[in-house]
Amino acid sequence: MSTGTPPDSSPSRRSSRRRRALAAMAASAAVVLGASGCTLFSPGNSAEEVPAGQGDAAGTADPAVIGDIDEDLRDFYTQEVRWEDCEEVFSCTTIEVPLDYDDPGRESIEITAIRSAATGDSQGTVLVNPGGPGGSGFNIVRDSIEYVTSDRLRENYDVLGFDPRGVNRSSPIQCYTDAEQDEARQESYPADASEEELLALISADAEEFASMCADRTGELLGFVDTRSAARDMDILRALVGDSSLNYLGFSYGTQLGATYADLFPERVGRLVLDGAIDPSLSNEEITLGQAVGFERAVRAYVADCQQEQDCPYAGTVDDGVGRIQELFASVEREPMTAADGREVPVSTFVQGFILPLYDNSNWPVLTQAVEDALEGDPTSMLYLADLSAERDPDGTYATNSTSAFLAVNCLDYPMASDPVQLRAEEEELVAASPTFGSFLAYGGLTCAPWAYPPVLEPAPLTAAGAAPIVVIGTTGDPATPYAWSTALAEQLESGVRVTWEGEGHTAYGRSNACIQDLVDDYFIDGTVPEDGTTC
Repeated sequence: MSTGTPPDSSPSRRSSRRRRALAAMAASAAVVLGASGCTLFSPGNSAEEVPAGQGDAAGTADPAVIGDIDEDLRDFYTQEVRWEDCEEVFSCTTIEVPLDYDDPGRESIEITAIRSAATGDSQGTVLVNPGGPGGSGFNIVRDSIEYVTSDRLRENYDVLGFDPRGVNRSSPIQCYTDAEQDEARQESYPADASEEELLALISADAEEFASMCADRTGELLGFVDTRSAARDMDILRALVGDSSLNYLGFSYGTQLGATYADLFPERVGRLVLDGAIDPSLSNEEITLGQAVGFERAVRAYVADCQQEQDCPYAGTVDDGVGRIQELFASVEREPMTAADGREVPVSTFVQGFILPLYDNSNWPVLTQAVEDALEGDPTSMLYLADLSAERDPDGTYATNSTSAFLAVNCLDYPMASDPVQLRAEEEELVAASPTFGSFLAYGGLTCAPWAYPPVLEPAPLTAAGAAPIVVIGTTGDPATPYAWSTALAEQLESGVRVTWEGEGHTAYGRSNACIQDLVDDYFIDGTVPEDGTTC
């Protein structure tokens, strides 16, 4: 799924195609990573060791918990689990799941999970996923649990985060080294390159990247699709001793949760899907929807800024957005240099610009970064881009989210790669979003040389027979537009639509008491909100 984040036929428009060819890391890696991408967090909660074969986290052979499974999966569902103290106040474990669910006896891979124990009497477990694809559920629990879950929810539930297959600690795919990723984020194409030269350069970079991933990862690269990850979640559910899955998924996590519900409707417990993706949309339709969403978001940001006396966007909203477009074009013509000596091409610059658009509380931070850049200093914008890419100040990357993002999407979505079709797509994107459209184009070239073909096709998910599933949409969400949440709620046979009238990406944990109480009441008391509720 293409995601993330000038004008017309200028050289800047042409050279902006780079970010998809190498690693989709300009706007795209930032866009669906979930609810917490813009903020720094600290851990919460406590945990204890649960020895193998004891406690609610040990393997179980209870048929009511396991459910109806194929016999060749039984060993995975009944494996012994040992939870050990980790990260000071949590407990962690690693389990085994099949590499290939069509041939479970062939080889296994590892999934790493982290648990925050309930502060009161536990009703069971809530599994959380922050988005992506490529987002670390381990890190979201360790670093952000107090922001993505309420005190009340943590009092009543153990909260479990896991890294999906191929991500971070769970048999990670390997593409870039840290130094190679740094190098890629500083590269740019010559602004005067012809159309043919650019396509050739992009294709060559894509082939190099795909070869690197295949050589360093091996056949795991062909098994990191969303359906396989959803099946891993069912093994996790059984191993924590829950007969049904309680789940909180943000952004791409809604795709993962809806896929689970469609595969295992009889095992759906209490599912909340916040900031939903419409599973029936093609990669190209998703990209266009996000182009529209981010264009709307940048206009809302400028309009808000213009209420302040020191706003750098004088005149009308059109004038202010035009100044941003001029800034992007300037950086494309001549990349900037940050205080640490790193070059900041437009791809990285736009990546930093997009991140604060996730949450309107971070708009003042974006304004300061823009003001610094207008004075010739891109250091603040590079800092934001580093947050998006999960780069630490020492030059290491906390996760492999950029590579995992691409690997999952190349398996989940067939993508157009014909140059004629790609040019037509770019024209449509630029018409929909003069500010960001060209930065979202040409994504299909990245997956064209991928070592493994797509295994999934876009299709509605109904989860027929499932218990009620709450789908939350934010009216001003740029990354997962509100219409997608409406569509998913309608597709799901038991979907319950909830609306937050606000700005930014997702709602629970960052909106208001109405959303928080509604979600908490659903998880804790089983109170299903009325379909169509607006907060």
